[in-house]
Amino acid sequence: SLKGETLACKLQYPDMESAVEADLSQLDLLFSIHRRMSNVIDTREIKLEISDRIREELDYTREASHARLYADVLAQEPLVRVPQVETSLSTRRLLSLEWLEGEKMLNFTSEDEAVRNRLATAMFKAWWHPFSHVGIIHGDPHLGNYTVFRDEQGQPGGINLLDYGCIRIFPPSFVGGVIDLYRGLLEGDEARVVHAYEVWGFKKLNRELIDILSIWARFIFGPLLDDRVRTIADGVSPGEYGRKEAFKVHQALKEKGPVTIPREFVFMDRAAIGLGGVFLHLGARLNFHTLFNAEIADFSVDKVAEAQAKALARAGL
Repeated sequence: SLKGETLACKLQYPDMESAVEADLSQLDLLFSIHRRMSNVIDTREIKLEISDRIREELDYTREASHARLYADVLAQEPLVRVPQVETSLSTRRLLSLEWLEGEKMLNFTSEDEAVRNRLATAMFKAWWHPFSHVGIIHGDPHLGNYTVFRDEQGQPGGINLLDYGCIRIFPPSFVGGVIDLYRGLLEGDEARVVHAYEVWGFKKLNRELIDILSIWARFIFGPLLDDRVRTIADGVSPGEYGRKEAFKVHQALKEKGPVTIPREFVFMDRAAIGLGGVFLHLGARLNFHTLFNAEIADFSVDKVAEAQAKALARAGL
């Protein structure tokens, strides 16, 4: 920076917008072919969602606002660090952020369980706190978007959260639908589960489709429903994690489909799977049920709506 501070700079290649539009046209063609060949999933909403999020990633002014948003929302969370934006050196095609010292997450997969659990807890909070309180998620939770910082004693202290291009801002009602689905599954409240799927945006629900959706929902929410200390996969090998459930859903939809995947589901599901992958790498053993319920203890859609409006305004979104 002009003050001599080290920065992380992201510079966009020339004519990247044209390249992206060409790629999206090819994606549209692939999805069209898929719809003709398979009646399992209607991909039209998926294509729209992916297109919008990728176009947003080209706007580094928006990404800078995303970084400010996360710095605001996670300001009181000591396990997660968010870089500050260097506004004077940021434009629509150049993003300059504070440099955060850190090490690759994979360097810590052989550490003591306490260290791995601490890092997994940091990841959990970095994802679920912004979602449950403000209705936003970091939609690209792969290992390259996190590093581990060390505390003053030189011990792994938590995570640096990097890259704010793929941030999904949800309507507060959708956040309520996610919480309703969780509580409906937890309490065996079928009416609440059905209402949640409707809020998520699933159409033409019937008994068979509800049962199929719930196979995947119980897989995604499984660790959060289980009130005990466990790994994310709970005895299932990383290579097999989720494979059985995905196969069952696919086979069932071949008979009962197609189903139109709502736009909001796309990055919610992607992020949940990616987050689970990080937990698998860490081999963490946590009570995910306790962690999740601490985040939603005073949840209400109205509170999320109010908090979201204020947070977005402060971030310039």
